[in-house]
Amino acid sequence: MEPVLIGGAWRAAAGVGAFHAFDPAADRALPDEFPVSAWPDLDAALAAAAAAAPALAATEPETIARCLEDYARRIEEDRGALVALAAQETGLPAEPRLNSVELPRAANQLRAAATAVRERSWLLPTIDTKAGIRSCHGPLGAPIAVFGPNNFPLAFNAVAGSDFASALGARNPVIAKAHPSHPGTSRRLARHAHDAVLAAGLPPASVQLFYQCSHEDGLRLVSDPRLGALAFTGSRAGGLALKAAADAAGKPSYLELSSINPVFVMPGALAERGLEIAGELHASCTLGAGQFCTSPGVVVLPAGTDADAFVAAAREKFAAHAPGLLLNAGVREHLEQSLAALERAGAERLVGGTAVAPGIRFEATLLRADAERFVAEPGLQREAFGPATLLVLARDAEAMRHVATALEGNLTATIYSARDGRDDAAYAALAAILRGKAGRLLNDKMPTGVAVSAAMVHGGPYPATGHPGFTAVGMPAAIRRFAALHGYDAVRDARLPQELQDANPLRIVRCVDGAWTV
Repeated sequence: MEPVLIGGAWRAAAGVGAFHAFDPAADRALPDEFPVSAWPDLDAALAAAAAAAPALAATEPETIARCLEDYARRIEEDRGALVALAAQETGLPAEPRLNSVELPRAANQLRAAATAVRERSWLLPTIDTKAGIRSCHGPLGAPIAVFGPNNFPLAFNAVAGSDFASALGARNPVIAKAHPSHPGTSRRLARHAHDAVLAAGLPPASVQLFYQCSHEDGLRLVSDPRLGALAFTGSRAGGLALKAAADAAGKPSYLELSSINPVFVMPGALAERGLEIAGELHASCTLGAGQFCTSPGVVVLPAGTDADAFVAAAREKFAAHAPGLLLNAGVREHLEQSLAALERAGAERLVGGTAVAPGIRFEATLLRADAERFVAEPGLQREAFGPATLLVLARDAEAMRHVATALEGNLTATIYSARDGRDDAAYAALAAILRGKAGRLLNDKMPTGVAVSAAMVHGGPYPATGHPGFTAVGMPAAIRRFAALHGYDAVRDARLPQELQDANPLRIVRCVDGAWTV
């Protein structure tokens, strides 16, 4: 039985069961056995993290930054073993996905967090000299529980991803819950994180890891008075259950839930380059077997001969695509349920929709519905996590706007428009609606990619997330999720944090009497 990382040491779990990682390509369980932790493990983790929180909050930011950079270096040095293990546990290709894309992304996120910590740009120091009032962000001063997703074993791992980097960057201890789809990868990452913590001289319980727990204990964890906040990426049902428990205890929660990421193709764009866009759609929907939170799940087209050609081209490409390898049997089951629900809601299946062997594979799937049905039937907005998308045919630009108005909140919304300007008026009217429906508005590109950039918004209105004012990707903004706003009123200069002292000894950017200055 693999150990858990609790209280600064790897130790046997207080378990109530066990599970195995799974190789989806071979459709078999892997030999390593991982514990399902009982409440004593979680209670011990909370106690250790709460005890470590004051010392971590008082740690110099430079020390935190060096720890994050050291962790990034350790990940890169262990590239071969990490990539091989993640590929085995998830079925994701080692090259280019894990080795050339995801692992560098994970390391770059850690370094971006280190830069923001060192520059203190996430603090937003604000000073009113006349009133003698000053404020800045600071550590929340309590443990952060991070529940990681299944689809990014490295870049969004509970013990390596943006949530982790943000929480530790804000100088809060992290209690990471690994996803059962890649527990071995999480264990290996946690060893590197723990070694970096010890090398930096941080409190040993700054990073802790358990693999799985009961539903009841998970709810108990996020509602515990010792916890500071929750970060979760996963299913809407699971996230909302955790949020309800956290809300009842007054604990903030930052959730990434579900999104259909609508793509609107304007009439001019469809006439100008419809077949090209159909190819982009196919590539985006089937990348990683569609297992991306920003995969385009709905495409809205103006009906007519150009749309007919688009549908035919997309159908041909989806039909010819080799079945994609899914992360696990749970993803396959959920995808089958979602597709069945979409068909019950009125969608017509054009191609695909069947699980195949060997391994846990699924056909690329294309469905179709008309705009009137989509507007009338909320069930057509169900996310089908996997290589599937729904084509929605609208009679005209007004019907396309009706579809946009009916949308729930999403992570992204995309508009393809003609290069010669003929769609500009219709674009303006549609974009005004979509701006309130998604965190990130895209033009003329599929939404699948999420760049590690300070300007990136990976968030959006409910039900895409639990809070539209924050992003899960992009430093320094992501760090502020796990911060408290600290105010100082008539506090003597020598008693203030350095960030707020009159002389600005750190030479950082601050807002002084309404003007940003150094």
